Amino acid sequence: MNLIELTATGFGFLCVLLTIRRSVWCWPTGLIQVLLFIIIFYDAKLYSDLVLHVIYVGLQFYGWYCWTRDDAGDDNLIVKSLPMSWLVGWIAVTVIGTVSVGWAMARWTDASLPYPDAFTTVASLIAQLLLARRYFQNWGFWICVDCVAIWVYYTKDLHATAVLYTAFLILATIGFLTWNKQRRKQEIEAIAA
Repeated sequence: MNLIELTATGFGFLCVLLTIRRSVWCWPTGLIQVLLFIIIFYDAKLYSDLVLHVIYVGLQFYGWYCWTRDDAGDDNLIVKSLPMSWLVGWIAVTVIGTVSVGWAMARWTDASLPYPDAFTTVASLIAQLLLARRYFQNWGFWICVDCVAIWVYYTKDLHATAVLYTAFLILATIGFLTWNKQRRKQEIEAIAA
């Protein structure tokens, strides 16, 4: 555990809290977290996570762009729901992507824990895309990622990061419940209007 990991952990925690509140400030906060974790994962030889966080840099800007295009402001950002066929499709992409990336990492790198690392990478990318578009199901993907990530980071002696992902698991569950409640409220208001 070092200062970079602790700082990244703090920004990560703040980012998720802001995301649950649907605050656009989650994106610049997340950008700082992502940049710091690039350094951490390079040092730990978790290459799938490293690549993921490099991609996250672009996704942070994409999410920031998407969320600032809504005229309603932070407290009223619209929460959407994926159709079931799309959800099943994203789950299939997660499985296929995990097997493919895990196999590539096991075959061509000295990656540690290639398949769990690949799962957290693929599922996180999908969750981040769903988050940027404000689909409440993003939280279900984050919950799965957090469960696997806790074990991966603990195994790699990244204890502060494992604690962060334990907090993320709790926060993702709260996020799922909060965003789902907001989605239902919006549906009721739409029917009433």
